[in-house]
Amino acid sequence: MQTTATLRGVRLSAQKGRLIADQIRGLPVDRALDILAFSPKKGARILKKVLESAIANAEHNEGADIDELKVTTVYVDKADTLRRFTARAKGRGNVIGKQSCHIHLVVGDGK
Repeated sequence: MQTTATLRGVRLSAQKGRLIADQIRGLPVDRALDILAFSPKKGARILKKVLESAIANAEHNEGADIDELKVTTVYVDKADTLRRFTARAKGRGNVIGKQSCHIHLVVGDGK
């Protein structure tokens, strides 16, 4: 039994999100929640919400036991870049790219 949760278009770069995703991949959900709760990174707060959503989905939709759940798959994909411009000399402009990503998280009981 596997249950998913997806967050799309979050204002976090994919590279920074993958740093956090690598820390919780394959762990039991209680241990993953502890790691995310005490991490000072912005991506940890976001991934914690996605993980809590996946746990709630597994409990409500599948009737799964929370104590047996593990983070089976988590990946962070690059999404659209929000483009902003800043003024430069002689009437020119520079592009500032604000990155965003999609987070996909799958929890399962290992069966």
